[in-house]
Amino acid sequence: MAPIDRRQQVIHAAAQSFAMFGYKATTMDQVAKIANVGKGTIYTFFTNKEQLFDQILVEVIQEMKNIAQREVHQESAFFDNLFRVLDALLEFRRDHELLVKLSQELKDFGTLQAKEGLEKVEKVITDFLARELEKARDSGEIRDCNPQVVSFMMIRLYIALTSDWSKHHEPLSKEEIKNYFRLFLMEGIAAIQSAEGL
Repeated sequence: MAPIDRRQQVIHAAAQSFAMFGYKATTMDQVAKIANVGKGTIYTFFTNKEQLFDQILVEVIQEMKNIAQREVHQESAFFDNLFRVLDALLEFRRDHELLVKLSQELKDFGTLQAKEGLEKVEKVITDFLARELEKARDSGEIRDCNPQVVSFMMIRLYIALTSDWSKHHEPLSKEEIKNYFRLFLMEGIAAIQSAEGL
């Protein structure tokens, strides 16, 4: 029988605790109970709750990077890759219990660690998109642009269309969302005549 990896056992238990109770309400006692270890065992691996939380975020972020890399197909056009990556990453973010709980905690209590954790996750997405935008710009597939600004706008637009819109309206289908992305990012909303008149 393989030896039990106590560190991984603690990380798994902490991920469960943070997902159930949020950052603020999670205690080392809860983590020890879920992991079925003594509290001292946790402290052999992690100095405090913050360090444990950071380790869990590192694993979540690595999972997101793997998802993004899996969805990029070198033979595909930039916007095809973009839609696949955004769909996969934002679906992951929407369904991941820890990220859902952190979003709720941030909204309800404004917990600083929840805010910082979600910002780290969002930074992974914007940095990934910025790198892909740079490649597309350098290959002539898109116009010259600031990749950081455009990746920020893409994420904001995507969240607005997928999440914010559906709070007060009938949710948009994936195809409708893609069509709006094409309209705003690929084509622009200005009529050609007025664009030429500028």
